Amino acid sequence: MASMKFGFGQPLTRKEDAALVRGAGRYVADVLPDKTLHAWVLRSPHAHARFAIQDLDRVKAMKGVRLVLTAADLTHLNPMPTPGVIPGPDIQVPPYLVLAKDVVRHVGDAVAFVVADTVDIAKDAAEAITVDWQPLPHVIGALDALKEGAAKVWPDRSNLVFETTMGDAAATKAAFAKAARTVTTTIVNQRLVTNYMETRGVIADYDGDRYTLTLGSQGVHTIRDIIGGAVMKLPPEKMRVITPDVGGGFGTKLFPYREYALAAVAAERLRKPVKWVADRSEHFLGDSHGRDNISTATLALDDKGHFLGLELDIVADMGAYLSCYAPYIPWLGMGMATGTYDIPAAHVRLRAVYTNTVPVDAYRGAGRPEASYLIERAVDGAARELGIAPDALRRKNVIKPKAMPYKTPTGKVYDSGDFAGTLARAQELIDWAGFAKRATLAKRAGKLRGIGIANYVEACGNNGPETATLQLDRDGGVTLLIGSQSSGQGHATSYAQLIADRLGLPPDKVRVVQGDTDRIASGAGTGGSSSIPVGGVAVDRAGKTLGEQLKQLAADALEASAGDMEIGEGVVRVAGTDRSISFADLAAHPAATSEKLTAAEEFGTEPPTFPNGTHIAEVEIDPETGATAIVRYVIVDDFGKTLNPLLLEGQVHGGAVQGIGQALLEDTVYDKASGQLISASFMDYAMPHAHDAPDFVFETRNVPCKTNPLGVKGAGEAGAIGSCPALINAIIDALDRAYGIRAIDMPATPLKIWTAIQAARTAKAS
Repeated sequence: MASMKFGFGQPLTRKEDAALVRGAGRYVADVLPDKTLHAWVLRSPHAHARFAIQDLDRVKAMKGVRLVLTAADLTHLNPMPTPGVIPGPDIQVPPYLVLAKDVVRHVGDAVAFVVADTVDIAKDAAEAITVDWQPLPHVIGALDALKEGAAKVWPDRSNLVFETTMGDAAATKAAFAKAARTVTTTIVNQRLVTNYMETRGVIADYDGDRYTLTLGSQGVHTIRDIIGGAVMKLPPEKMRVITPDVGGGFGTKLFPYREYALAAVAAERLRKPVKWVADRSEHFLGDSHGRDNISTATLALDDKGHFLGLELDIVADMGAYLSCYAPYIPWLGMGMATGTYDIPAAHVRLRAVYTNTVPVDAYRGAGRPEASYLIERAVDGAARELGIAPDALRRKNVIKPKAMPYKTPTGKVYDSGDFAGTLARAQELIDWAGFAKRATLAKRAGKLRGIGIANYVEACGNNGPETATLQLDRDGGVTLLIGSQSSGQGHATSYAQLIADRLGLPPDKVRVVQGDTDRIASGAGTGGSSSIPVGGVAVDRAGKTLGEQLKQLAADALEASAGDMEIGEGVVRVAGTDRSISFADLAAHPAATSEKLTAAEEFGTEPPTFPNGTHIAEVEIDPETGATAIVRYVIVDDFGKTLNPLLLEGQVHGGAVQGIGQALLEDTVYDKASGQLISASFMDYAMPHAHDAPDFVFETRNVPCKTNPLGVKGAGEAGAIGSCPALINAIIDALDRAYGIRAIDMPATPLKIWTAIQAARTAKAS
């Protein structure tokens, strides 16, 4: 009896958008409790320096200044922790103090926290603080940091954070020994700044017994447990964390940050709410960055072009401190090193390195985009060196469906997928066979045409466990309490669709509550594309349980058997009759206890899901300017099953545009001589605009996941994983056809491409 109009597989528009597009959203910056004070952070202008703060009493006496915190005021706090350690190496985590003491280690390192009546007064006071800076030698760039004699970020240890390996070194060596050919590719996966629309912020309050933090996050329980528990040494009940609407997260808002503890301490001391909201420059200097790997891949092949072995060497820049999950991110990528390919033996070496830069952590995809980019560039490189078409080499080596479940040489077990099938369909959609004709026409017009493939597979959808609590309300609607956190994904709509299948309720009858540790007992938050694969399963099971409870309650009220009850459209009915009772009447029934009107189900899974697919990009380059235009772009994905095709397509488009940003535009640039971040604003850091996005052609070719009860595979990060290698492979294809240029690193800016063309022309002329 449950209506499928709003259920699984239906393309519902997002119910939450009406308020957001009218400006009725409520973000951290919109929250202003009575008598709120405002804070500003004094940050280091040096990459590495000793410092001493002088004449602080003068600043504290300035009109409107209420408090100035330095490291000396925070000795009761623990350093910021790094829970994201990995199995194997013994990682000695250096102290990441809430405010730097005596030494700063990157431009933007936090030195003091100033609280005043207004944010302008706080800024002025911070600028008035006298600091005696004594610059120290610094190092920028992971490879430079590993060189003998390089400046040390930490005086008591080397710049090598840790070294670890994965795979079978002996088997890989044996595979290389019998190879007919080896091909080596070295790539740079540049550092990125997340740049979500809403910068981070926090409002802290203290009532004499308990702290309340209101902040933008990807999960309130993680923030409470780390800031309240690990840093401030509080029991969980002494801190409440609330997250209102969130304007983008992409991994970076999952983590705790120094300002949250600083605001809490300030609120306790002043007994007034304290608010801090980052401006865009602070975001560049204070929020964790993403990516920043330099990697080398060597493929071993037999004389027929079959892959025999893979050797990878990855150097990952951690920045000056170890952020929350920093060591875990490149390690996660190591596990996906072989991609969609049947490579019998692989060995991966990973070295993590300190530099005098902003700490690095997860950014959309978190290690998997880095892995996909490396293997897909390596496969294209091998195809060019061997004179084999890139699609033919992939078809020869992709894992076949009959091989599933397939265990990779790095220990991952793919449960399902048809990698050749997504490739074939993507080639059909982009008219692969007609490319040569299009390239000829482009050449006549003075342009360079190129086409590039990226097959990808990632591991995600297993962050958990997550508990969904569903309760019937007096008006006949239901309220869902869950610990995930929407930052634009459309959870309120997606979860309502799952509930529609179980209870037959339209979306406007489902209220989704996230982001409050007082109302929601536990939660893993949103990360790793897990909201539907984990949270969705919990919601589905809670809906089933509540439905069974309501049938029993209705059976008692209608003096019938529970087995004869059917549920849907807000009523429970005796099947085949007109005898029914509405949800609202059930909620008011004398026998309807809170327990009978509430269902809670938890779900957590150890094996990840493995979404996969193919991106094909076709580009046109103007050789006189180096400008690249994306003229065609096709994506065929396998997400197991599709809950909402409309929301799914939006997620894929958004991720792909982030990949376009990395491939063509975005670059976090430090000046090696001074250590300054010289791309610290939108004047210098290029972001993708609407005109940079092509008209995507998107399809799914789903193979249900065998390890997930709903059959779904995580989808939120996929677009960002397949896009970078597809675009760069397309650009190299165009440059290789015209000039024999077979390597270019991201971002492939017009200047970089133009310079490569000029060098090739000069070399040819000479």
